[in-house]
Amino acid sequence: MTTFHAPTPGCAHWVYTHPRQDSLNRHLLRAGRAALAGQYEVTVSDLYADKFSPVLGERDLGSLSETPGNLAELAGRAYARGEVEPEVRREQERLAAAELLVLQFPLWWYGPPAMLKGWLDRVLQTGFAQGEFDETTGLPRRYGDGLLLGRKALIIVTAGDDQRTLGPRGVSGDLESLLFPLTHGALWYVGIEALDLHVVYDADGVDSAGRHQQAERLSKRIIGLSGERGRPYRRLLDGDYGRESRALRQDIHPGRTDLSIHYAD
Repeated sequence: MTTFHAPTPGCAHWVYTHPRQDSLNRHLLRAGRAALAGQYEVTVSDLYADKFSPVLGERDLGSLSETPGNLAELAGRAYARGEVEPEVRREQERLAAAELLVLQFPLWWYGPPAMLKGWLDRVLQTGFAQGEFDETTGLPRRYGDGLLLGRKALIIVTAGDDQRTLGPRGVSGDLESLLFPLTHGALWYVGIEALDLHVVYDADGVDSAGRHQQAERLSKRIIGLSGERGRPYRRLLDGDYGRESRALRQDIHPGRTDLSIHYAD
């Protein structure tokens, strides 16, 4: 039975990941939330302040914690039984209601903080966000066809490096590629379309005037979100990938292996 979660129009959920109260990120959260509240009913999860545990463990399996087997499958069975930890259930309910998801975090060691990674590990549970198959093709409902279909996500990231260092030829790696595991491997996997990244470069050097400028820039972006389109990633069910190999067909961008081949033409 298909268990897609239909979003509630006008609802947004903001997942904030930074431990400091006086940070640039906190300043952006206040400004961005105020701008978003003009269009949406907004819930906010402040993962550090809420003391959210990012560790996926035995407690996420409920009464099946001692049962041998695959972790993801057991977590799915626990979800079906209603045996979900309260903090995870809260996040799932907020995400299920939201038509817009906002993920905000600093870039630490060229990826999201462990706290946010753990949020993904625990909240995007089998049975809630993924784990079903298309009855016609027999393919899994993932990469554009997950159980959280019909949502968009805005990713707000602050980075200490400048735009050139995190550019296509930068020594730190291309930011778009660094966050591909998030935009494609997590969000698109469960059906959520990521909008273009909202990046604050040189974040460590932003002064008081710069904070105000970045807050204004974010607010302006948020006010115009309704006119933005999600990233045109290819869907698994559209036939661009081999049924058995799950690799892009050889006749599509032959010889190329860069991540941009996964954008639809």
